Amino acid sequence: MAVAPDHLAARAPEIARMNVKTLCLGILQLGSASGYEIRKLTQDGPFSHFVDASYGAIYPALSALEAERLVSCREERRPGRPDRRVYSITPLGHEALLAALAESPRQDVIKSEFLFALRLAELAAPAHISNEIDRRLARLEDQIAQMEEALERKCEPTGRFVCGYGLAVYRAMHGYLAENRHMVEAVVGNGLAARDAAE
Repeated sequence: MAVAPDHLAARAPEIARMNVKTLCLGILQLGSASGYEIRKLTQDGPFSHFVDASYGAIYPALSALEAERLVSCREERRPGRPDRRVYSITPLGHEALLAALAESPRQDVIKSEFLFALRLAELAAPAHISNEIDRRLARLEDQIAQMEEALERKCEPTGRFVCGYGLAVYRAMHGYLAENRHMVEAVVGNGLAARDAAE
């Protein structure tokens, strides 16, 4: 594992784990951007798969990074449009990013309301569960198509790797759900039927 520079060792716990500040630094490492542009990249763009970064989290993170001198900010005037603040990573910010990337990332966390609903499928109406599975399969097909398009546009090895990894995950999820939906659909409503019989 890489070691953070000595002069950043004291700060390492603050920036070691992936968070919105680290995400902003990573995006700014690729080029200067406004808060709006960063938000678009984290909500709908290629960085939306890494860390949850809400609208209300990005601007406070950028303000904190600026106060810590990890990013600089300049006002950009645009004729006929509101001025915008454009952020750039500083040398200190680059070092902080390297220190954060030198830490082992936390285990991936999968939280799914969809899986929760399937876990309790015995209590659901059959049509509802089947419709939800159909919706999820359609959504996964959209995500697979988007990832395939993105993979075609990627030319740098790390971008292709990450995109390919995501594509493999989406394909595996789609395949498992399509092939095994019968396991859930076979028991849907059993709990409701048992309750009705008891009454």
